[in-house]
Amino acid sequence: MKTSEATLNEAEIIDYLHKVMDNRFANFILKEMMEVKKLEKSLGVYAGVLKPRGIKERLHAKIVGEALEKGAEKFGVSPETIKSHLKDPYMRKGFAVILRSIAEYGITKPQRLVAPFMVVWDFTKQCNLRCKHCYANATPYPAPDELTLEEKLNVVDQLDEAGVAAISFSGGEPLVNKDFWKVAEYAASKGFYLSVATNGTPISEKVARRLKEVGIRYVEISLDGPTPEIHDEFRGVKGTFNAAIRGIKNAKVAGLSVGIATTATHENLDYIPEILELARNLKADRFIVFNFIPTGRGKGIVREDLTPEEKEELMKYLYEEWKKGDIQIFSTCPAYARISITAMEEGTGDRVSPTHFAEIEIPKEFGGAAKALTEFIGGCGAGRIYCSIEHNGDIQPCVFMPIKVGNAIKDSFVNVWKNSEVFNRLRDRDALDYACKDCPFRYVCGGCRARAYAYYGDILAPDPGCILMKEERGKLVQKVNLNGNPAHLTPDYQRY
Repeated sequence: MKTSEATLNEAEIIDYLHKVMDNRFANFILKEMMEVKKLEKSLGVYAGVLKPRGIKERLHAKIVGEALEKGAEKFGVSPETIKSHLKDPYMRKGFAVILRSIAEYGITKPQRLVAPFMVVWDFTKQCNLRCKHCYANATPYPAPDELTLEEKLNVVDQLDEAGVAAISFSGGEPLVNKDFWKVAEYAASKGFYLSVATNGTPISEKVARRLKEVGIRYVEISLDGPTPEIHDEFRGVKGTFNAAIRGIKNAKVAGLSVGIATTATHENLDYIPEILELARNLKADRFIVFNFIPTGRGKGIVREDLTPEEKEELMKYLYEEWKKGDIQIFSTCPAYARISITAMEEGTGDRVSPTHFAEIEIPKEFGGAAKALTEFIGGCGAGRIYCSIEHNGDIQPCVFMPIKVGNAIKDSFVNVWKNSEVFNRLRDRDALDYACKDCPFRYVCGGCRARAYAYYGDILAPDPGCILMKEERGKLVQKVNLNGNPAHLTPDYQRY
């Protein structure tokens, strides 16, 4: 990749921040900018979109700007390009979190952050469908302990103060909840990158336009089959497939970025090429294959989970299709980073996916820094680069890992993020009791911690879908058999 005025991407940002954050600049941030919001303000002043409130803010902006320009020089990127990116409040939030995190913790593998880049907000348990694999056990009505509108707005304020860059609204089905529009509009006014994970059925032409107007940038719509028969059976309601297709088309017409997501199980594994082809025909921007996690209603279909060998072949197939370049193709399985890194090292690949966030990819022209950057980002992001907030304010490592570590209303989001014992365990890839501690890909991938918890009741256990962890899984299953099966571990799990 030739780094030019127009190609400053996330990977390059991280790499030059490594170079920018010398001890002098790190000490300046630690001394002068204890809150991420101050750093965000300095970046806005530097970009020319915010006005300084005095000489001190103007000086801070000058120091921060000069440091960023120093790093950018190594890539031939001009100050004008940096300022252009920083005009977007989402980019300012992301920059501020990285700068503050490196200043506070140094450069770690994976990088420890003072705030998550993204929070997935299970906004409501309310949903109009009855999906077999629903992790939320969604119902037709809001749960009695759902946050009030005032409390939801308070959550937005807390995430803004913490420095969170992106909010993904999920559920349930967020678009059927009465508070969604007010909260989304309020969050957009704070500068977050906003996305919605939806079944697509509520997205009429009017709803699609309104999503665009209130500041939603990306919608991710679920399709679990290429035909009504397959999709509707999985989703529990007839007519769902056709309604979802209409939703996808309406979102595209409204100018929204659109992703099509499918959860891979034995019920649809053979149809994934057809779903991908449908995504191409619908001009979707992204195609994302989700790891199946046997939690919530998903426990009832655990037999449909893929074997490690099936998962490996699926990821290799997805990577080959991604190389065609006509659509972004990703997997939420963190081992997808290993697949892409290995392909590049063997000379058969041309890009790296450093995480299961679809927004980031690293082309091979980035050179030897690709693996280092992938380790910096770190694969599975549960409790590290993102977390979830539930309908009642409970904070979890991710939506698929039902471990309450605190509550945003009762305990303060920032306090939980920094001090949760569970989060801090998830951030240490060298811990002696971490199953992947000896794996050369532990910083790149780390294994899906939600699957480890779902299968073995241990957040640091092996990912049962990882083909590299057969021996460790065997030891664990043997131990389980000797001690008696935990309630969450059925004989079906032991086929791993």
